[in-house]
Amino acid sequence: MSDVITIGSATMDVFVECDDASIVSVRQKNKKREFMSYEYGAKVEINDFASNVGGGGVNTATNFANLGFSTSAIFKVGDDIYSQGLFNFFKTKNVDLSSVIQDKKDTTGFSIILTSFEGDRTVLAHRGANGHIKKSEINFDAIKEAKLLYIAPLNGDSNKVLDDIVKFAEENGVYVCFNAGSTGIKKGFNYLKKILRYSHIVVMNKDEASMATGIQLRPDTKDEKFSHHLIHPDLKTMFNTLRQNDYQIIVITDGGNGAYAFDGNNYYFCPTFDGPVRSTLGAGDAFASTFCAALAKCDRDIEKSLLMASINSTGVVSKFGATEGLLTMDEILEKLNQNPDYACKVECV
Repeated sequence: MSDVITIGSATMDVFVECDDASIVSVRQKNKKREFMSYEYGAKVEINDFASNVGGGGVNTATNFANLGFSTSAIFKVGDDIYSQGLFNFFKTKNVDLSSVIQDKKDTTGFSIILTSFEGDRTVLAHRGANGHIKKSEINFDAIKEAKLLYIAPLNGDSNKVLDDIVKFAEENGVYVCFNAGSTGIKKGFNYLKKILRYSHIVVMNKDEASMATGIQLRPDTKDEKFSHHLIHPDLKTMFNTLRQNDYQIIVITDGGNGAYAFDGNNYYFCPTFDGPVRSTLGAGDAFASTFCAALAKCDRDIEKSLLMASINSTGVVSKFGATEGLLTMDEILEKLNQNPDYACKVECV
């Protein structure tokens, strides 16, 4: 029996760091988009590169185990050099891989991560086996025996198993943390509600929450300065739209701007913990899984859990690789104790 079982993607990641990458901003009336660019037709020198494992299922299973939880993982790989790399990585991790699915006819997921001088990244992703998880391949007995089911974003056809696994978890008293992905969100809010209503903790980034709810955060005007609010009024509307049950905690992350949470009684804002940024890949996985772990360890203290999640996420972005900078529970608590002024802001409903 495991404390936690995760389901999500597994990839081999190659990180490429290049200071010659340009960031191009394109602005419209109500929208701003940024693009990473390289000179067309040029041979571009890279400053550094590294390879490591990644994917939401791998990253979060590794983090839960590192935080002291007995952990199982469900993900799907091929039978190739990249799956060998994944299995070799887990030889030094305390994660049960007995529920991992391996298909000799498929390929293991693979990503190239292009990082900018600001530390942000663009990902070129080949989903491979990650997009082909079938209901018949899932070890439901392992889910039934776990205390927490952590659902990382599922890609492609794998998203079709969401309905079945959240219902099964609910029927068997398994706590569910749902980290929504774009594949499920694009199916529309009526579909998403079926998953949300069985989830005890829901985590999305701000763009995903906007896509899911159809709500855009209005910019400041001459008559109203939304930026003066601790919690943007439109963000509050997002929270209330996403929250389907009284027991739920909704978390919306906003990259370097921090993270927000809502439990029905209070809105919380957690600033980003200060630290160097080398690559932001894996930061969201570290934040969401650490938040769940901290809630369990800290008697559902949302403020403390947000702070701990931010500290661990900052450790991840300081390194190449989505699992390289992960901290233990004791290391996170030590950093928290060393920074007594680091705190959340809270606003009552």
